[in-house]
Amino acid sequence: MIRILKNLQKKDWALFGCAVVFIVAQVWLDLKMPDYMKEITTLVQTDGSLVSSILLAGGKMLLCALGSLLSSVGVAVLAARVATNFGATLRRRLFAKVQSFSMAEIGRFSTASLITRTTNDVTQVQMLIVLGLQSIIKAPILACWAISKISSKSGEWTLSTAAAVGVLLVVAALALLLVLPRFQKLQRLTDDLNRVTRENLNGLRVVRAYNAEAYQEEKFERSNDALTQANLFIGRSFAVLMPTVMLVMNALSLAIYWIGASLINNAAFEARVTLFSDMIIFSQYAMQVVMAFMLLVVIFILLPRATVSAKRILEVLETPLSIQDGTVTDTGLRVRGEIEFRNVSFRYPGAEQDMLHNISFTAHRGQTVAIIGATGSGKSTLVNLVPRFYDVTAGEVLVDGVNVRDYAQHALRDKIGYVSQKATLFSGTVRSNVAFGEGTGENDVVEAVYTAQAAEFVEKLHDGYDGYVAQGGSNLSGGQKQRLSIARAICRHPEILIFDDSFSALDYKTDRELRRQLARDCADSTRLIVAQRIGTIRDADQILVLDEGEIVGSGTHAELMRSCEVYRQIAYSQLSGEELA
Repeated sequence: MIRILKNLQKKDWALFGCAVVFIVAQVWLDLKMPDYMKEITTLVQTDGSLVSSILLAGGKMLLCALGSLLSSVGVAVLAARVATNFGATLRRRLFAKVQSFSMAEIGRFSTASLITRTTNDVTQVQMLIVLGLQSIIKAPILACWAISKISSKSGEWTLSTAAAVGVLLVVAALALLLVLPRFQKLQRLTDDLNRVTRENLNGLRVVRAYNAEAYQEEKFERSNDALTQANLFIGRSFAVLMPTVMLVMNALSLAIYWIGASLINNAAFEARVTLFSDMIIFSQYAMQVVMAFMLLVVIFILLPRATVSAKRILEVLETPLSIQDGTVTDTGLRVRGEIEFRNVSFRYPGAEQDMLHNISFTAHRGQTVAIIGATGSGKSTLVNLVPRFYDVTAGEVLVDGVNVRDYAQHALRDKIGYVSQKATLFSGTVRSNVAFGEGTGENDVVEAVYTAQAAEFVEKLHDGYDGYVAQGGSNLSGGQKQRLSIARAICRHPEILIFDDSFSALDYKTDRELRRQLARDCADSTRLIVAQRIGTIRDADQILVLDEGEIVGSGTHAELMRSCEVYRQIAYSQLSGEELA
């Protein structure tokens, strides 16, 4: 917890200091009231006391109560402000950290866990700050101050108070030992519940198509029941705390009055008024001591889960990045749009063997280089090394003659227009999706939409380029989503265009027209195309044939038909001899 509090800003520490001042004022006022109670008790039992004196003491007591209330409100407001600012800071830093993650770090944490850490875990820490600022700071001050007030009183009273506090601490410690392991498990179960829910919502069409609602409900019930049982165990463990606190408080009051009655009964007549006043004030102070420790019990309830959440947040914030930023920002580079792989090998984190083996080729500016091969041969892995989603295990990937490791990531990716295997759109408009990122204007959007063969459906939308796009593009067809994704890449006028199987949802006519427009409008851009269809790549300047992570053929379509058996098998499986001729 101490490490995560380093994320507090200077203004938050200033608010924290103000809250401490209000807490000290509140404690002083709370502990001042018993003094006026003693004065009133003494005045009531003393012959000749004036009513005005009693009312004056009562008025001071009411002012103390009002001051304590205002101080308490001030502490609550400041604590809420500190917690809100702190939560915002944590979420901002978590989001920025996740933005800098490579695919390796994303895979390590999982999407569901990162969502939980950014939301639920931050909320747990916020709750601790809101209540903790009022309890962790107040409880020790209140306890020490109250104990100093009563330490000079009767030893029997002091001993009974100490026994009550001891019982409370033992009960709280036992509850803490029982629930701490469950708190550690609780957040993992929350991750699992989020994962199941997210999978079900994302795959809703598949679930309904296969009538798998009952199966998904059973999966959800298992995760939900596990989380419910963990929460029930924690709730039952802490259920004994508050009744125990009330029992101890009532038992302490009884003990104080029983001891006081015994002392008053055995005292001389003139000392009985003083003893009675001391008993009244001691009972008030003793309740304040118990209340202080009760506040600590509240913290015992919140601290374990918040501690687990803080560790989970710090795991993300302190994760070392596997991909470190370079320093090259593209100034003074003569070569543009050239890609070179030099003896590149790559292995996924945790894998037993390389996915790519000794890959070497060069793509010059304006060329179209296509990559084809069987499923799992490493096509997508290869193109993902260019924008540096992963770093190579061995060898070098060069863009414009510079190793991609030496580039600042922003500068490297500013050169690239990337279309992923799965078309990803964001909630908003056609315009906001195509103009995604930086440096795009109105004309760029329109030109990119026309080049991507998307104008035919975009201009038929109710609001045209301002037409609504749902999250994930769920209100568009697969081909429409792919064309908007392609338009987004073209809109940036990048040096390099990467199409990772991005024509699969297009019909042959649209595919052909789109490639023709690309060759005309993006003639200066180097194009890397991953495809399964021979028709999509047969006109490429260079075709790479991958098989089990190795290049087994390289050349034009005609050259590969003569020299590469793997390519011939793929070609004849899709087209007849006449079509290939």
